[in-house]
Formats: sequence, structure tokens, C-alpha cells
Amino acid sequence: MSKIDFTSYDTKGFYDEMFDENNIVRPNYKMFLERLEKLSHKKLSSLQHATDRSQLSLGMTFNVYADNQGVERILHLDIIPRIIGDSEWTSLEKGLQQRIKALNLFIQDIYNDQKVFKDKIIPKDMILSSVSYLKQLEGFKPPKDIWCHITGSDLIKGGDGQYYVLEDNLRCPSGVSYMLENREILKRTFPELFDQLGVKPVYDYTHTLRDTLEYLSDEEKPIVVVLTPGVYNAAYFEHSYLAQQMGAELVEGKDLIVKNDIVYMITTKGLQRVDVIYRRLDDEYIDPLVFNKQSLLGTPGLFNAYIKGNVALVNAPGTGVVDDKAVYAYIPRIIKYYLGEDMILPNVKTYICDEEQDRKYVIDNIHNLVVKQTDASGGYGMLIGPKSTKKEQQEFITKIKQNPRNYIAQPMINLSRVPTITDDTIEGRHVDLRPYALFGDDIKIIPGALTRVALTKGSIVVNSSQGGGSKDTWVLNR
Repeated sequence: MSKIDFTSYDTKGFYDEMFDENNIVRPNYKMFLERLEKLSHKKLSSLQHATDRSQLSLGMTFNVYADNQGVERILHLDIIPRIIGDSEWTSLEKGLQQRIKALNLFIQDIYNDQKVFKDKIIPKDMILSSVSYLKQLEGFKPPKDIWCHITGSDLIKGGDGQYYVLEDNLRCPSGVSYMLENREILKRTFPELFDQLGVKPVYDYTHTLRDTLEYLSDEEKPIVVVLTPGVYNAAYFEHSYLAQQMGAELVEGKDLIVKNDIVYMITTKGLQRVDVIYRRLDDEYIDPLVFNKQSLLGTPGLFNAYIKGNVALVNAPGTGVVDDKAVYAYIPRIIKYYLGEDMILPNVKTYICDEEQDRKYVIDNIHNLVVKQTDASGGYGMLIGPKSTKKEQQEFITKIKQNPRNYIAQPMINLSRVPTITDDTIEGRHVDLRPYALFGDDIKIIPGALTRVALTKGSIVVNSSQGGGSKDTWVLNR
């Protein structure tokens, strides 16, 4: 029975997380590789199938909005983990803390003093024209002056081995439940390696999340709920999982009622006041009296209760303005302006199509660039120039000319790769990294992350909605 063998594993042209350019195993992976090479292909396949069954039995499924079949899928977990050393992680941690601190100050400023506009750090029109900017919040300050309580930034590692922030997710970052369940499954798959390698635990995330939410209330025992759009939402598994793990009630908009600007939960014992709402629906759906009048997902009066300071919403409404991909290009300036520091974690070079010089460059070089719609997510509204047709490129050029504010472009970066199990062998597949941060009394970065993997050979699109999978991320103590 043949054993696992990496002698023909290809690392050319890409940064591989397990092997260097000479196919020598990197120190973080040495012990894991020794364990892997003792397995046969049949045994490895058996372990992978057992993982797939575990995911189904746990209900780790999601639905893709664009899938007309409405079939629930598992977010495929590949059992070869991504392994990150302690010093590498410490650098990431400092960079993320710096970024989140600056972005929180930025959001507070744009809704209040607007000094960043007066000092011409970022164009005022760019912010005010963002679909996520909420004029209703001007002059408002949230509890403890915290806007972005939960962040899930997307990072990539390029061919130079350098991490880059690809985008910030401050509205309703998702995926953390998969990080937690992936860990539980991998602990059963390779139980002996966790102690031997000194893998940092992630199990206390939900306890830290609960502490973060309670920190926003002055009540001695605040009532915390998770607000979900309902069972048909793609991330409903995560909503129910987090509520259960935190010991919080999972509610829909119809389970809440507002009286005299106070939010109550309707229970079998009567009304119970709610202090903190971890909301998993977008701004436009939270209150039909203020935003989308057709919304049946939110609660009438909820926004006014929030403005009056009678309930905390997490993340705060209005934070999505930072997720606007046009704002992303200004984050190095934002960090320098508010903190007086150079950016620790660099951005990817970004061209703003609303600026004439950048727009001309993008149109002339669209075949070499990745073009993104500024208000889209999940891998939608995107053109990967080197992999696109002339017709697709022309369609995007037309869109850019019609609405330049709505597009940015970036050079295509070859994402790093991690060995991944395919049908009959192990091949490198491109990955990104989504660490999770919680902002309460301080900014805590969870020592693990959701590594998303592009399962299709040659693809760099890792989004689950586009057929991507996941890996467990091991952060070592050394």
C-alpha cells in the first residue's frame, strides 16, 4: 500500500506554505509532514471522508443565493492544515490591532467631527456617496465609542512571502463557526499533534465574544441576543451555533418589539428587555421605519432605540462604509493620520477608477488586472483580467465608464498555496486567511483563523459561494 510521497509535489512559480522553493519542508510543517508520510493514500482518503461525514452530521452547511437548486452544501474542510509560527502570527496580530484601532477612529470621525475631510486625507464625496454611509448617524457615538466590535479581515500572502490585507469586513463578518468546528474535527483527526506541536487553542472564542458584547452594557447581567434573518439565510448554521455556544437567545425580527424606545424580546413568560443585539443582517434590513420599508426581517423602532442609547447593536450600523473597496485604498493614509504610524500590514496596490489617471490605466491594462465592484462581496462583481475573455473585459470597461465610482482595480497576485487533497493525489491550492478580532475593553486577535482554499486547480477565488473550501489554521506556541 503506497505511502504519501511529496517528491513530485510542484512548488514552482508560487509561495508554498509547506515547502520552500527547493522543496525542503519549512520548520513549522516538519513534524506534521513526518506524520503525514506515515499514512497510506487509502488511510488519508478515509480520514478525509470521515471529516466530510462529520461536517454533515454537525449541520455545517450553507446555501448559495445564486444556486437555483437551493441545495445546502458543506464548506469542504481539507484535512491538511495551514500552520503558522508564533513570530509570524505576532506580526499579524500587531498589524491587525493597528488597523482596527485606526478604522474605529475613522468611523467615529466621519460621523462626528469630520476632521479627516477638513484635512483632505480622503475625499468627502467618496464617503458621502458610499451606499453604506448612513446620514442618520451623523452626530452619534455608540456605546464605549466602539463601532467595529467584530472584524474578519481577509489577508493573502504573495509570491514574496509577504502578507497583504485584501479587504476589511466590518459589517457582519462570517465564517468564525467554521473556524471553531474545523478545529474540533481536526483534533479528532490528528489528536497527538496538537500537544506535540503546541497549537494555540481557539475554543474560548465564544466566551470572549460574550464578554465583548456584555462590555457594551452597564447592566450587571445584560441580556444578549443574536438577531438572524432566519433559517433561509446562507449563514444560519453560524447564527444558531454562536447563539448556542454563548448561551444567548437566537431571535428573528418578529421576536422583538419596541415600546417607548426600549427593545423587548417576546417570550412565553412575557416581555424581557434586551440590552445587546449581535445582529447578523445588513443595515438596510434592521428597521423598516428607517431603511428598507419592505423589510420583514427587522424590527420597527429598533434604530431609534439604538440612537437613544437604549440598546447596543453589534457591529454598529454604518461600519460598512469601511468595507467599500474605494475607501480601502486610503487606509494607509488613515492609519498615519489617526495614529501617526506607518502601516504594519500593507495593502495591495489599488487603482481608483473614479480618478481619471487611474481609470485610464485600468482601461488600458484591464487584461492584467483584477477589477472589483466597490460594494460587492463574496466573489461577485469581479473580473480576473488574465483569466477573462475579450468580451468580458469590454463589458467591464463599459461598466467602469458608466459608473467609475463603483470600481477599483488591483494587480493580480499569486496567492500562496498549501498542499490539498485532490481526487487521487495531493496538489498545491491557493489560499487566503481570515483572522477574527474582537474589540471590547481591548482588541483581541483570536490565535487561529479561517483559511479559505480555492479547490479548483489554478483558481484564486476562495469564496465558499464560488466553490471554495476551508482548512484549519494552526498557530504554534513557538
